[in-house]
Amino acid sequence: MSTFNLTTAGSSTFILTGIPGLEAAHAWIAIPFATVYITSLLGNFTVLFVIAKEQTLHKPMYLLLCMLALTDIGMPTSVVPKALCIFWFNLRDITIGGCLMQAFSLHVLAIIHSGVLMTMAIDRYVAICNPLRYTTILTNARIAKLGLAGLTRGILVFLPLLLLLSRLPFCDNHIIPHTYCEHIAIAKLSCGDTTGYKMYSLIIVFVVMGFDLTLIVLSYGLIIRAILRISSKESHQKALSTCTAHMWVMLTSYGSVLFSNLTHRFGQGIAPHVHIILANLYVLLPPMLNPIIYGVKTKELRDKMGQYTCRM
Repeated sequence: MSTFNLTTAGSSTFILTGIPGLEAAHAWIAIPFATVYITSLLGNFTVLFVIAKEQTLHKPMYLLLCMLALTDIGMPTSVVPKALCIFWFNLRDITIGGCLMQAFSLHVLAIIHSGVLMTMAIDRYVAICNPLRYTTILTNARIAKLGLAGLTRGILVFLPLLLLLSRLPFCDNHIIPHTYCEHIAIAKLSCGDTTGYKMYSLIIVFVVMGFDLTLIVLSYGLIIRAILRISSKESHQKALSTCTAHMWVMLTSYGSVLFSNLTHRFGQGIAPHVHIILANLYVLLPPMLNPIIYGVKTKELRDKMGQYTCRM
């Protein structure tokens, strides 16, 4: 059996099969894929446009929302166009470099996305628990630095995984039963020892997401304690309303990614096409739902979006 290494086989390609077992329905499956993708692009670009145009929205909370929108544009864009090419045109080949780049961009953006959600929770904690110091603690410049730190963290965390992946030996089977180059799916093709790779990838999931989720839970624990101490029912409801949008976004984002990762790693009894559909849902659904949630739940943003919609 011939063996090659990713680092030396520059002209080799992988084959993405799409959704195994549902090949006959690919053309029809592409329709909801494309619909959700276009909807997410329109929603997130609308959020970016409105916040950029409105000086009154140039605040830390809305700058974080812009960062969230950018990751929500980048994540599906890194995978959906290729998936549509597979579904509609049967263009299943992808170069090794392209496959690694797709895996890198998707997972770095996912780590940045998690970091933005964590920072948004801290933002809500400061706004509710230390409102008088909010403008001095969370300035626009500080939010920009946190965004840069999130980008740096995403690259530094996933880069070793990419290097480990690029050094794995691969045998004759270059077929990836997936719509995109998910790093676990690539590693499963290796005919070498992937123990170290699997351990590091599992550590990333639990350490990075565990750290972010711990800070989020801690922030909301302190927020709930502060809200329970508020005697005024009106102030009580106002404080809760400022957090509901972020809480819904966290549920859709973390819920989908955790469920997808855990079923992919430990759900051996689940059909392959179910794994692939779940993996695509976590890339597609949160980016579509997030601008809708914030557009509905955040009054200031909702009013501004309504004004621009009426002008069109």
